[in-house]
Amino acid sequence: MEKLVIRISEAEAAGDFRAVLDRVRAGAEVVIEHDAQPVAVVHSAGPIRRSISECIALLPADSTATIDPEFAKDVEDILQNSKPWNPPAWE
Repeated sequence: MEKLVIRISEAEAAGDFRAVLDRVRAGAEVVIEHDAQPVAVVHSAGPIRRSISECIALLPADSTATIDPEFAKDVEDILQNSKPWNPPAWE
């Protein structure tokens, strides 16, 4: 599904920025323009990402969750050897 892109002038954005944020919350991307030239893009923030240590710190004190050495090594290998994923553009 293609994201809705809305183009507005900087005067419109400044006049009712709350409406801009409402559109972003609804899933749109808003391009703010000056003299038909893009100046800024407002879109939703990416998901919050946590490190494994942060996830572990969030566990309740009585949790029995463990990370075995093999899992930790696998995660480390993935982090060190990962490359950006550039999927093909679909028409």
